[in-house]
Amino acid sequence: MSNSKAEEDYLKAIYKLSKLDPNNVSTNSIVEILDVKPPTVSNMLQKLKEKNFAQYTRYKGVSLTKSGEEIALKVIRKHRLWETFLVEKFDFNWDEVHVIAEQLEHVDSPELINRLDKFLDFPQFDPHGDPIPDKNGEIKKRYEKTLDNVKTSEHVLMVGVKDHSSDFLKYLERMNLNLGVKIEVVEITSYDKSLLIRTNQNKEITISNQVAKNILINSILK
Repeated sequence: MSNSKAEEDYLKAIYKLSKLDPNNVSTNSIVEILDVKPPTVSNMLQKLKEKNFAQYTRYKGVSLTKSGEEIALKVIRKHRLWETFLVEKFDFNWDEVHVIAEQLEHVDSPELINRLDKFLDFPQFDPHGDPIPDKNGEIKKRYEKTLDNVKTSEHVLMVGVKDHSSDFLKYLERMNLNLGVKIEVVEITSYDKSLLIRTNQNKEITISNQVAKNILINSILK
């Protein structure tokens, strides 16, 4: 039996929150990420508990069971594959695809998603740099940190973003900061920790510390 869209949304939200803080997925954090009322969250968590998708004790937080995590990973897999498809094949910008993928992620057809994965040549990361679970729920691991943790004169590669909001992605687009861009940290301002960076287009840009905290980098380059 297929699960409701709301159930899948909650399972995905709990999974993502658990990756930020495994020991503290609270009702309030779910309220914030899904923009719903606390009583609505409590009711749904109780329902997920009854279906053995989550372990939930009132006022003590929630965690996913194995079956709940499997569903969450399937939804995330569909979402990220659809985002990849929309960007690569339909020429959508990376700030335009989230809402559409939110709708498509609830299509209940494993065969369709497996064929989509094959059609895209089994991508491991989506247009925002997020890892795409494979059909078995396995996720490729990689070392990454945020740009605010880089020292002066380090050379790094931009591989993802933490903030997926349209405003942030449009800002990065205007600054020509996209996945795959090579970045050198030229200077870090002591006053506000803003960064002067140089990209491989030989362009110097000043970005705030907040922006740097939302840019994922790895592959320290020589």
